[in-house]
Amino acid sequence: MAGLADKGPRTRILSAADTAWAEELLDQLRPGARELRRVVDWLARAVDGAVCVWDDTGAVLAGAPVPLADTLVTDVVTGRISSAAVEDDGRYVRLVAVRHYGPVQASTGVLAVARAAPFDRRAAEIVTRTAPVVELLLREGELTAAGQRLRRATADLRLAILQLLMVEDTIAARRVAAGLWPGLLDTDTASVYVVEGAAETRDGLVEECIEATGGRALVVRCPAMDRHIIVVTPTAVAGERLRSLVDSRPGIYLGGSVRQSLARTSLAYGQAISALAVAHFRPDQSAVYAERTHPQTLMDLTALRAWSADVLRPLDTLPHHTRAELLATTRLGLEYTAVNAAKVLGVSRNTVRARMDRVEALLRTDFSDLAVRATVHLALNTQAGCAAPGPQGPPAEPPAVRLGGLLAGTAIRTWAHDLLDRLVHDGRDLRGTLRAWIAAGGNAERAAQDLGVHAQTVREHVRSAEPVLERQLLAAGSDLYEVVLAHLVVGDLTEPVLRRTQRGNEPG
Repeated sequence: MAGLADKGPRTRILSAADTAWAEELLDQLRPGARELRRVVDWLARAVDGAVCVWDDTGAVLAGAPVPLADTLVTDVVTGRISSAAVEDDGRYVRLVAVRHYGPVQASTGVLAVARAAPFDRRAAEIVTRTAPVVELLLREGELTAAGQRLRRATADLRLAILQLLMVEDTIAARRVAAGLWPGLLDTDTASVYVVEGAAETRDGLVEECIEATGGRALVVRCPAMDRHIIVVTPTAVAGERLRSLVDSRPGIYLGGSVRQSLARTSLAYGQAISALAVAHFRPDQSAVYAERTHPQTLMDLTALRAWSADVLRPLDTLPHHTRAELLATTRLGLEYTAVNAAKVLGVSRNTVRARMDRVEALLRTDFSDLAVRATVHLALNTQAGCAAPGPQGPPAEPPAVRLGGLLAGTAIRTWAHDLLDRLVHDGRDLRGTLRAWIAAGGNAERAAQDLGVHAQTVREHVRSAEPVLERQLLAAGSDLYEVVLAHLVVGDLTEPVLRRTQRGNEPG
C-alpha cells in the first residue's frame, strides 16, 4: 500500500467548468432535500466511486462500507491527520475527517471515497468540498435528535408530575415542576381539561395546546388513551383558549372540570372525562362538568358525607399515604380498566388490581357488581370532594344514613325518572335492555340469555341509549354509574350490599 498523508484540505478558486457540480452540491442543502444519504449517493455518482461515512466507533452512518486499513482510519479519527490519499491494489481512496457531535461529546468521523481511477483535480475537489456539507448534515441530524430527546424527556417529566398529582403527592409534584416550569403549581386549585382528537395527529395537537395555554399549563399526552391530551391549569383563561382551539373543529372535543384543589386532581380528571362524553353531543364540541346536573348534587350533602365516611371507614386505620394511594387507585380503577389506570398512575396493572383487591376486601364487597361499583364510586368521589380526608383512628359509631335514604329524596327521584323516561320514546325496549345489561354486570351475553335475544341486539340497544341519555355506557365510568344510580333510585335494581358481616348482610 502506498499513501500520502495531507496536512489539510486544499482550496482553490472554482473555474467556470466546475459550476455544474458545485451547484448540484449546493442543491443538496435545499430545505426538504437535506439528507446525509442523498449527499453520499450524489457524491458516489459525481466521482464514479463508492462512498461511506463512519463515526468514531466504526459504525456506518451512510453509504456502503469501504475496506480500509485500521491504522489509517485511526489516524484520521484521533486527529493525527485530517485527510489522506492512498492507493491499494489498483484502488484509489481518499479520506477526510468530518466532525460531528454525539449525545455526550464531539467526535471525529471519516468520509471515505474509493474509485478505480486515480483522483484527478476535479474529483479531489468534489470530495474536499463535500466534506463540510457532510459535517453540516451530521450536525443538523444530531441537533434534531437532541431536540427529540429533549421533547421526550420533557413529556416524561410532565407525565411524572401528573402521576404525582393523581396520588395526591402535591409536594413532590411541585418540586419536580419547579425546575422547568417555575410557579406553575404554586396554586391551591386548578382545573383539568381533556382534549380528544385523532391519535395520528396528537403530537401536533399537543403543541397547539401548549401554545394556546402560553406555557401556563401542564400538558400531558394521556398514557392510557392515545386520542386524549390532559391539561392541568391554574388559570381560567387557559380554559377559554382551549375552547377557542376546539372551536367546532371536526373530530376534536373538549371536556373540563370545575376547579379543584391540586390534591383532588384525580377527581377533576374524572369530571373532565365525564364532561368530554357530553361534549360529543354538543354543537360546539366542548362541555364543562358543572354544566350538567349530577345525582350527588341532589342529595343532602351532610347525609351524603356521613354515609360516604361510613362506607370507607375500614380504610381509616391505614397510614395516610397508603390510604390516599388506595383511594386514588380505586377511583381510577373504577373509572377505567386496570390497564389504563396503571398507565395513568405509572404502575403495573397487577399493582392496580392488588390495590383494588385490598379495598374490595376491606369493604367486604364485590366489584364485579355494577351497583356496588357505582355505590363505591359515589362514596369515593364524595370524600375526594371534601375539604379534608376522612377521620383517622378508631372507627366511630356508624351514622343512621343508608343508601336507600340518600336516594329517596324528591329531587333525585325526579332526576332519575326524567333521565330514564327519555328511553321510552324509542320503539325498542331500550330501558328494559339497559336494566338487564346492568344487572348482568355489563355482560351482553348474560343479558341476552336473560332477555332471550342475541348479544348483538343488547349491544346495539345499549349503544343506542348513549346519545339519548347523553352518557357513555359501554366504557365504564362516571356516566355509567350515574345511570346505575338512576336505576337504583326508581327501584329497577336491588340496593347493593357493602361490608358483609358474619351475622348477615348489611345494605350499604
